[in-house]
Amino acid sequence: MEGAADGWGRSSNRADAARDRIEQQLLTGLRAAQEGEAARAAVARLRQLGRNFRYVYTECGLLRTTLNSLAHEIRLQQRALSQALDDAAALKFTVHADGSVTYPAAGEGLVDGGPLRGGTATSNGAPALTPPSGLAAPNPHTAKAQDIADRVTGAVRAAAEIDWRYAGILRRLKAEEGLKVPDSTWKDAAGDAGAVRDAAGAYLADTIPHDATPAQRRDWWAGLAQEQREEYLAVYPDRIGNLDGIPALVRDAANRDNLQLLIGKLEGRDDDRSVTQLAGLREIERQLGAGGKPGEPPMFLLGVSDEGNGRAIVSFGNPDTAKNVSTYVPGLNTSLDRGFAEGDLKRARDTAIGSQYHDPSSAAIAWLGYDAPQAIDGLSSLAVAGEGRAEEGGRRLGEFTAGLAATNEHRDPHLTAIGHSYGSRTVGAATQQGGGLEGVDDIVLVGSPGVGVDRAEDLGVGPGHVFVGAADNDVVTMMPSKRQAVAGIAISPLGPLAVLAGDAADQGDDDLWFGRDPASESFGARRFRVDDGPGFVGSSGPSIGAHSQYFDPIRDPASANNIALISAGRSERVKPQEYR
Repeated sequence: MEGAADGWGRSSNRADAARDRIEQQLLTGLRAAQEGEAARAAVARLRQLGRNFRYVYTECGLLRTTLNSLAHEIRLQQRALSQALDDAAALKFTVHADGSVTYPAAGEGLVDGGPLRGGTATSNGAPALTPPSGLAAPNPHTAKAQDIADRVTGAVRAAAEIDWRYAGILRRLKAEEGLKVPDSTWKDAAGDAGAVRDAAGAYLADTIPHDATPAQRRDWWAGLAQEQREEYLAVYPDRIGNLDGIPALVRDAANRDNLQLLIGKLEGRDDDRSVTQLAGLREIERQLGAGGKPGEPPMFLLGVSDEGNGRAIVSFGNPDTAKNVSTYVPGLNTSLDRGFAEGDLKRARDTAIGSQYHDPSSAAIAWLGYDAPQAIDGLSSLAVAGEGRAEEGGRRLGEFTAGLAATNEHRDPHLTAIGHSYGSRTVGAATQQGGGLEGVDDIVLVGSPGVGVDRAEDLGVGPGHVFVGAADNDVVTMMPSKRQAVAGIAISPLGPLAVLAGDAADQGDDDLWFGRDPASESFGARRFRVDDGPGFVGSSGPSIGAHSQYFDPIRDPASANNIALISAGRSERVKPQEYR
């Protein structure tokens, strides 16, 4: 079984090497050298071929792990059987093909003192209870023979059950005929992976260090043999790909496989959540396949999941080899949808491009690792949002940045956490838990309704390392304190927006919804120059357009460049702006 597993492993590795050659060499070279209809057609066919090889890699990997897990479980029963047979041989018992055990005469009879007759013990699968006779002492071998018979029968029956269970799994691991791998096949692959995971729990899953620190997970992965790594990637791409402390290249490979499994899982479902997430996943898949424009930093998929409102973590540039790494945390109404895949990923891409202009050794990450508050109206969502999601998101963000610090190849990498909107509250929450934002040197807050603390120094990154961008027309950065909001809403049928636009807005003090205004002098951050943005009351009604342009090098070049400078470790060149 293990020999067969090794063979399937070699097939899996060959398929993975072919996929890598297509995606990293052929497609890259073709895009750089050729244009036109023929080139586009060739790119499309190569992408399909690469996708097919990814499927071969996944299924062959599942076969390898299934066979290895089967061998692991069978070996346990072999050992139990061998021990029982050794015990029988030591006692000079005879074990028959049907599992019965014959034992010799022994002991002394109560009447004549002669040895008691031997006999044969059989098992029905449960320990036998032989009541003692009132006329004769039992043969001392009887109980021992019965124990051996029960152990023999138990091992053989357990092995038969294991064989039956794994045979069913192996029968499912077969592909459709033909050269195409449609979405329906990936849907089957998702089911296959689930079945193998269930079967291989004791063999693999129980050893994944979910409760360890990112540094301990890094060391665990480094200590695995290559074959073990390949099995984890084949069977648990979702767990390995989302495990902080695993190297970026490994996470990217695992999550690209998991992305296909998730698409297959959600394909055909018609509930709103599945449709929304599927659209986001397909857009991420499209961008990964397109490979970006020449000169743009490569994409690394560091996390993806359909948990909650969806999870996705995408890096532009390798965060393990870059000296400067920024992590952007989005806020209100962000979920795994097409808007995130198009808009929020563009923000990270723009930040990466801007940072690399100032220092080529830079990467930028879009981190959707938590459930941000959801509502049709972002202002209303903020007005009713509590701090629970920020607290949970902050805990996960802290683990993520600790993972970045653990896997980065530089001794002292420069890490930046960027919180936008409610994401700034999440960043603030992360600084107040455990060891804070481990490894983070600078914090950037844009469009912030407050971060949960009243002083920049409370964020734990030292004086002069907290930066804030707040557009004068960004209504979210002028949310009143909760006390003011309650009073304003009580007299206004329009709710929070009326409070902001009217005389009840936060005037005369520095309190926002989640604490002191980060753009105020009393907070103590370094406010950098941003564009005022469009007014929040225009010809078409209320607008929060100024809230969404901080990262855009076209609509707000001053803000985008300042964020890039901070991310690249060039904060001494940031253009300042007066405090509120």
